[in-house]
Amino acid sequence: MLEQASPLRPKPGASDDERVKKLAVLAVGGQGGGVLADWITDVAERSGYIAQSTSVAGVAQRTGATIYYIEMARDTGRLPVFALSPSQGDVDILIAAELMEAGRAIIRGFVTPERTTLIASSHRIAAVSEKIEPGDGRASSEKVHATAEAAAKRFIAFDMEKIAAEHGTMISASLLGALAGSDALPFARENYEQAIGAGGRGVKASLSAFGAAYDRARGIAVATAGDNATGKPAAPDTTPTAKISGPETLLKGWQELVARVAALPAPVRDMTERGLRKVVDFQDIAYGGEYLDRLDKAIALDNAERGHALSVAAAKHLANAMCYDDMIRVADLKTRSTRDRRVRKEVGVREGLVLQVTEYFHPRIEEFCGTLPLAIGSYIENRPKLAAFLDRRINRGRHIRTDSFTGFAMLWFIGGLRRWRRRLLRHKVEVEHLERWYGLALAHARENYALGLEILNCRRLIKGYSDTHARAQSKFDRVLSALVMLEGREDAADWIRRLREAALKDEKGDVLDGALKTVATLDDAAR
Repeated sequence: MLEQASPLRPKPGASDDERVKKLAVLAVGGQGGGVLADWITDVAERSGYIAQSTSVAGVAQRTGATIYYIEMARDTGRLPVFALSPSQGDVDILIAAELMEAGRAIIRGFVTPERTTLIASSHRIAAVSEKIEPGDGRASSEKVHATAEAAAKRFIAFDMEKIAAEHGTMISASLLGALAGSDALPFARENYEQAIGAGGRGVKASLSAFGAAYDRARGIAVATAGDNATGKPAAPDTTPTAKISGPETLLKGWQELVARVAALPAPVRDMTERGLRKVVDFQDIAYGGEYLDRLDKAIALDNAERGHALSVAAAKHLANAMCYDDMIRVADLKTRSTRDRRVRKEVGVREGLVLQVTEYFHPRIEEFCGTLPLAIGSYIENRPKLAAFLDRRINRGRHIRTDSFTGFAMLWFIGGLRRWRRRLLRHKVEVEHLERWYGLALAHARENYALGLEILNCRRLIKGYSDTHARAQSKFDRVLSALVMLEGREDAADWIRRLREAALKDEKGDVLDGALKTVATLDDAAR
């Protein structure tokens, strides 16, 4: 029987122009995947190709992206037969609008090393499974990069979302620019630009983002080159004062703090600079000085042979401990102009329109007392009947419209209490807890460096606001309560690490309870 070649499966030895080119776009809602598919189809038709575009909707935003599938073939007068969806091992170009979507495409078999050009934005959108993890549930971006390099014939990745945001448009324009710059399709740049122009909406911004991504994909350095060619983070900025402006007195104080950071061991500087910025933003320059004073205690116990791991951990967790979430912090963040601009941009509010924003607050008596002066707050908390009476009137959900003068002024006033934060009850409680934890870590580090390091890392357990913070602190206290049972054991550091990881496994703490029982059993056996 003679084999008859079809337009879809050309005979062996067919030229590249005779082949049906197959392209898949994976994007979630709001990323403009449909617009991108329409643009690509338009470009193909402008270039003398016949093209078909289909889409298979995902179940939900993070349980499955929509797959936009395009097949195209040069118009030779014969009507080709196109497929409606991609098949494993049969995709020429795979475009992912987010890094983990590229990973999912690889898992599904759409990417092959002999054939597929993989184009992906290196930015991340956390999946639901990553968000619900009590600890750091983020999947490793580095592993996805390494896998993509091995799985694809060519891998092009950089932060296309950042380029789109900087040019005031959607990521679809950046993705199209990356596709054009990759030369994976034999189409002229002018055809891509004409396809964008035919849309008639946001043409200028889309063309601007397209051009920037086009240059980036071709390896040309552009103003957005904050990442390297594979989308990995660039080296940290070593001149933190370059973008700092303000009163001369504050600038002088900041320069003094920066000079102290510059004198630290090299491995510690980057994390310390990040922590210092966070602490100063939380309170003031003097608070930044307190942060560095505390950090100096860990540095004095550290050395280069251990990679300054203790100091780096102290730089990170001290900053987080000093920047606790209280009502003042929440109100301050919700009334900043930067937040208003971000919300408007995310919602897509046009210039001149009013955006209504409703904030939800549910303060407990503990949060209320925490914002009071030390004497008054302690007075209320030490009288259970009075605290219960006030809690019945305070502990209720409140909706505050921050687009109104009254609502905004209320939160602005609470945020303004920052200047008196050191005199308030919550600050006293947080500082005492910090000093106990930090002192405990450094005391153990003198005898057991690894154990001291693990105690510092236990600060990861404390996070959140209100009830979330209370549950997190309870887990923290339960983990460190095992120190008494682990005293003198060579594997004490390893057990604290295991207990911390158990505490991060689930919200209820059942896994932690089981791990603590194991430690108690070991302690009884040792006795």
